[in-house]
Amino acid sequence: MKKHMLWMMTALSVTGLAACGGDTNTGAAEEDTSSNEDASQETMTVEHELGETEVPVNPDSVVSFDNGLTDSVRALDGNITGIPKANNVPEYLSDFESDEYEDVGSLFEPNFELINEMQPDVIFISGRASDSYEELSEIAPTVYMAVDNENYMESFEENMHTLGEIFGAEDEVEAQLSEIHAVIDDVRERAENSDENGLIISADEGAVSAYGAGSRFGLIHDVLGITPADDIDSQTHGETVSFEYIAETNPGYLFVLDRGATIGDEASSDQILDNELVDRTDAAQNENIVHMNGDYWYLSGGGLESVRYMVEEIDEGFEG
Repeated sequence: MKKHMLWMMTALSVTGLAACGGDTNTGAAEEDTSSNEDASQETMTVEHELGETEVPVNPDSVVSFDNGLTDSVRALDGNITGIPKANNVPEYLSDFESDEYEDVGSLFEPNFELINEMQPDVIFISGRASDSYEELSEIAPTVYMAVDNENYMESFEENMHTLGEIFGAEDEVEAQLSEIHAVIDDVRERAENSDENGLIISADEGAVSAYGAGSRFGLIHDVLGITPADDIDSQTHGETVSFEYIAETNPGYLFVLDRGATIGDEASSDQILDNELVDRTDAAQNENIVHMNGDYWYLSGGGLESVRYMVEEIDEGFEG
């Protein structure tokens, strides 16, 4: 009897140990599986002007230092977790000013410590934050996506296709680009059949700058096909002009951006346009003055949302 009980106790002990050993192995297997899943996350290599960056596909956390890229990520249902709030955030992106999204500094001075704490999956930058590329790259994969003003649509579309690949939204990008092109084609057709020309000006604190083809606003001429009223150097900040110049150029259309109002200063365009010399132009006489929304044209641009709005604004304002 004693021998029988001893055998039973031994058997139970062995069984219990085996069961414990089985649980331990199962846990290890689960941990190994989890590790393998993390290790096997799909990535892609993005070539850009500042280098090559390996980026996770469908990133969960995105920091964006460009308003156009921010609106594009939103349009593709990506997850923006931080933007620079120190600069002027355009009204159409005002949702990102809430406490739900981190304030990662300014375009020229990122908050590197905060971004390091956030550990985003990817950081998107453009021209104004380009000097911070190396330091940001040490924190997370950083991709430079600027728009080339002299090859606007080509560089814009290349950026959008890249975002489509990153977020697994190639079809959505194609669909939205097709809608934008439909508006562009409509404007170009009217422009090609019109004798009207146009002059792009920016107003700021009583001063006026004119912009031509290849400039930051040059898509009005380069992409939409509206004939320039004059040959103006393609300078980023435009060419300073006088009221006499506007009167002598006598554009059929005036495309006006109020830079002062856009960046929070006193509005300038009304006092500039309320001018006897400007009033003599064909644009003023025929009520062909198109006000450009600075949130899209100056603070953003190069995004799926902003470019759509920009071409639609000219579509509505230019009758041809």
